[in-house]
Amino acid sequence: MQQNPSIQILADDREKSSPVIQALSRHEGVIINVRRLELGDYRVNDRLMFERKTVQDFSASLKDGRLFNQGIRLAASPLHKAIILEGNGNELMNGGIRREALQGALITLTLFFGIPLLRSLNPEETARLMLYADRQFDSLASHMSPRLFTGKRPRGKRKTQMRILQALPGIGPSIAHNLLEQFGSVEAILAADEQALQNAEGIGAVRAKSIRWAVSEPWSDYL
Repeated sequence: MQQNPSIQILADDREKSSPVIQALSRHEGVIINVRRLELGDYRVNDRLMFERKTVQDFSASLKDGRLFNQGIRLAASPLHKAIILEGNGNELMNGGIRREALQGALITLTLFFGIPLLRSLNPEETARLMLYADRQFDSLASHMSPRLFTGKRPRGKRKTQMRILQALPGIGPSIAHNLLEQFGSVEAILAADEQALQNAEGIGAVRAKSIRWAVSEPWSDYL
């Protein structure tokens, strides 16, 4: 009788005390290694990457600005990735975030950054989601073009960068291209001050001010 292949999972060491790891270990055929990951909390068979956020962590990372920096880095990864939001809706709405700010964050992550958002009620369901996604990967890969499942997209990062920049006010494809040519990365563009942006081709004072407003608006404005 043919045995199912084992599922290799790398877990970030900051998750080592997480009940998700305990839940994963209860599933047959799952092999877990814990080490520091530069990106994501879990990697499944080196092809799927998951960023796990409890409702409390999602709220905190939105407030302190970590959420979008993580989103940019996740979007640029060649692996298939998703954010798993763990907890119920009431906890999320009671986390001190205005509904409009929450909706804006979810739109940015999913629509503009292109990162799927999966919902989970608890750590056990988070573990099951990751394992089910891996099985679904194999099932779909056997019926669809292999090119969709290689995880290698040489031009994918550039397309992701362009998509992220075009989510900024007044930025179209040509200006996004100019910004990348001048600053080299999305991270450098978002960190640039208003004067540096204004000096970029096609930006000008109005667009520069709008970009800085979009990326540095104080959190207190949402409270």
